[in-house]
Amino acid sequence: MFSTFKSIKKWLVTIGGVFLLFCLIAFTEIRHRQKRVQAVIVHIDQIDGHSFLTRRDVTGYLTNGGADPVIGKEYKELDFHQLEERLQNHGLINKCQVSRDLTGDLLVTIEQPRPVARLMASNEGLRMVAGQYVSEDGKFFPISMNYSARVPVLTGNYFDKNRSLANERNKPLLELLKRVRNDPFWRAQITELSVDEQGRITMWPQVGNHQIEFGTPTDLEAKLKKLKLFYTDVLPVKGWDRYSRVNVQYRNQIVCE
Repeated sequence: MFSTFKSIKKWLVTIGGVFLLFCLIAFTEIRHRQKRVQAVIVHIDQIDGHSFLTRRDVTGYLTNGGADPVIGKEYKELDFHQLEERLQNHGLINKCQVSRDLTGDLLVTIEQPRPVARLMASNEGLRMVAGQYVSEDGKFFPISMNYSARVPVLTGNYFDKNRSLANERNKPLLELLKRVRNDPFWRAQITELSVDEQGRITMWPQVGNHQIEFGTPTDLEAKLKKLKLFYTDVLPVKGWDRYSRVNVQYRNQIVCE
């Protein structure tokens, strides 16, 4: 019986040794994999369920179009800060973060710019097809072939000299664009805003044949309140095609013609 116990003990020691050997091999393999980039995992936040970028786009930006690959590289060779700067040089990326996980994957998290309008430049009276978006930060960024955001069109000579709305002077205009974007009623109704050289705004609605003379983007609360009154109380009575022009830029007045 003692011999049987010794035999069982011997087998247990052997099995334990084999198990430890496999664990050591697996641990060594994991440690080896963790030293090199195994895969690039891209996470992109979405805008209304869509993205301006694809994961392939991001990988291409990250690797300079494949000229500087990262898969297979040792992590000690990578400069995460440099990779983030490389990504942020592209207008369709607002913020990004590059990190790694415990399995050896490179993690890339992308925040896209949020559009409030689409700027359509004019060329001899004809709109250029391309244009740019205006972000909620007031910066201009390029359009995408992957997704076209449903935002109002922005036109006018004002933008010949104003290539950004991210400054104190243009803060009121940016605030108006954000109000139109954030309010379901205005988002559905206002399709275009034109800004002349003096900063005066004319709007065109989705429904009706009239134009809205808004003036400069001041007293937004009062002007939008008057305009809302025009849509809720005047047009339902007079008819949606009754007027060709409505002016809300004067204090305590709505001028309809």
